[in-house]
Amino acid sequence: MTTTESRKPAQIVDMSWDPITRIIGNLGIYTKIDFANREVVECHSTSSLFRGYSVFMKGKDPRDAGFITSRICGICGDNHTTCSNYAQQMAYGVKPPKLAEHITNLGEAAEYMFDHTIFQDNLVFVDFCEAMVKATNPGVLARAERTDAPRGDIHGYRTIADIMKAFNPFEGEVYKEALKVSRVTREMFCLMEGRHVHPSTLYPGGVGTMPQPNTFTDYLSRLMRVIDFVKKAVAMNDDVFDFFYEALPGYEEVGKRRIMLGCWGAWQNPDVVDYRYSTMNEWGKAMYVTPGIIVDGKLVTNNLIDINLGLRIMLGSSFYEDWVNEQPFVTHDPLGNPVDMRHPWNQTTVPVPQKRDFDGNYSWVMSPRWYNPAGDEHLALDTGGGPLARLWSTALSGLVDTPYVKATGSSVKISLPKGESLPETTLEWHIPKWSNTIERDRARPYFVAYAAAMALQFLEEAMGMLRDGDTKVFQNFEVPDEAIGCGFHEAVRGVLSHHLVIRDKKIANYHPYPPTPWNASPRDIYGTPGPYEDAVQGQPIFEENGPDDFKGVDIMRTVRSFDPCLPCGVHMYMGKGKTLTTVHSPTYGANHG
Repeated sequence: MTTTESRKPAQIVDMSWDPITRIIGNLGIYTKIDFANREVVECHSTSSLFRGYSVFMKGKDPRDAGFITSRICGICGDNHTTCSNYAQQMAYGVKPPKLAEHITNLGEAAEYMFDHTIFQDNLVFVDFCEAMVKATNPGVLARAERTDAPRGDIHGYRTIADIMKAFNPFEGEVYKEALKVSRVTREMFCLMEGRHVHPSTLYPGGVGTMPQPNTFTDYLSRLMRVIDFVKKAVAMNDDVFDFFYEALPGYEEVGKRRIMLGCWGAWQNPDVVDYRYSTMNEWGKAMYVTPGIIVDGKLVTNNLIDINLGLRIMLGSSFYEDWVNEQPFVTHDPLGNPVDMRHPWNQTTVPVPQKRDFDGNYSWVMSPRWYNPAGDEHLALDTGGGPLARLWSTALSGLVDTPYVKATGSSVKISLPKGESLPETTLEWHIPKWSNTIERDRARPYFVAYAAAMALQFLEEAMGMLRDGDTKVFQNFEVPDEAIGCGFHEAVRGVLSHHLVIRDKKIANYHPYPPTPWNASPRDIYGTPGPYEDAVQGQPIFEENGPDDFKGVDIMRTVRSFDPCLPCGVHMYMGKGKTLTTVHSPTYGANHG
């Protein structure tokens, strides 16, 4: 980024990527780029698709909620089912048997391994592969060819360029191997949850999975087949990301924003969880990923009750009518704490289709915020793509202490056993200096290792119960006439909560909040940009291309680092010569990124 003294006259060009297509709606990124000073001066994130799950859930049998809400997403539907069941179990007052919790945890661990691997290696790394770097930063590729890979003894590649080549789409060795690993991890998932990605064996009160010895041994044999791939992935990612910091001084500014991370916790501890709201702080802290809100590097809270009560759904730039003049569904939580009108329990969704206006309303995404009473501010939390917030929150809390994963207060240590070719390995993820593009991406393979390590513990405990003859996997319950419930979980890409209100045994109000609304939110009523907007706006441009053949790789790396559901395809076009303060007009075209 240029200093004030050396700034050149601005050469600002409108550039847009729309749609960045995904499973859960259409994301568009609209920017103004100053090519003279190589920086993004403005960014708006917009979604052009309305889904309306919160509208048509009303009046349904609450027991169907998990099956319906899994269809919100075609990639992390099981996370929704799991979270919905957590919310229902609170409302029904039911605790599933211990073995059922282990089975659910094993399914979710397989999902993290599957999704993070396919996303990192087959989508994110396309932006760091040899073909892309050659097209955007040939000078960096030339340097990569001369730079030895420090961890070559683990992953087997001699230079950084060799690693980049292995990630080339459709032909690179790692790209192809990741696709095979995704098949194996998906099989692991199906052993526990029946079907991917909409589970057929997860229910409130337990699971329908038959707990036979081969259920767990089949999972274990597959897990051991991918364990060395996980170790290599961490080493390759560390090598490439460390190299980028060295080769492009200042690259830490790409996608960097104030540290404001949210994690709602993952993997219930069956010895502690009872799903009662009154004990939610206790069982929340017993989860194997610790919930937490981190602001400026400090842990603000890891109490799920505080996290719940601080949720605020803002409008601002969204295509909806406000609901603050409606009757609230919930005035106080079960402990007597007042519940805000902007809390998901009280939200009413009234869509108002309209023309997109970047000075007014421009997105179907609302603006979830977390109210921090200490600073009297509505925080635009992000998830760091999921793993960054999970690792950071777990590390700072220092509560997770298992045979395979330990939180130290400043890091997370992950122990993986001997695999087919690599020895027993202890990995350590350290809290980074920044919340930026590279650290969001770096955290992802570490969390795959975390999920693999925790799966080993869940397997050992489940197999021990089976040997002792404890095979109960379901607990009966009655649907109450009136109840409220909330579920907190981590979808692959970050925070996930489901809020449920039951009246006359039917759903009176239901609001799921997955990670993408948090990350992709537009400016709120205070003018605060959402995380994508905030991370892209102001970031420097390191790509060597000018406006005519600009790929936007630095911007795409930033948006993708949040894992914005699944970016299946990116289409870029540049404004039709819409001249702002530029000395020449950009070309119009549709280049595939």
